[in-house]
Amino acid sequence: MYETEPWGNKEQDPFLNQVIMLNTTLSPRELLDEIARIEREMGRKRKDQEKWGPRIIDVDILFYGKRRIRDKGLEIPHPELHKRAFILVPLMEIEPDLEHPVLKKTIDELYFNCDDPSDVVMLD
Repeated sequence: MYETEPWGNKEQDPFLNQVIMLNTTLSPRELLDEIARIEREMGRKRKDQEKWGPRIIDVDILFYGKRRIRDKGLEIPHPELHKRAFILVPLMEIEPDLEHPVLKKTIDELYFNCDDPSDVVMLD
């Protein structure tokens, strides 16, 4: 778990972020639907939410194996992950040599070329 500076709107409390890797039998669309269900059950209301504002939960699919998916409401790999330290730092902890299937660079390489100066602090 990491405490990170807010992205976009800096005038808010720090965020808590983490990255997990999992195996699933769900298709990418089924996984996205399941994530949306969990977010709703936890009280997230996307329509009322300010872009980059505080939220109770926000789950993104960063990768789905080496697949590239561009579909309505679903783009994998996540199109902004290489620009965000709060994603790259936790990813480096679990899979630094993972290669981005589009950019053809490892997570380590993406981080060291990232312009995001945000603090990303691992919590105890």
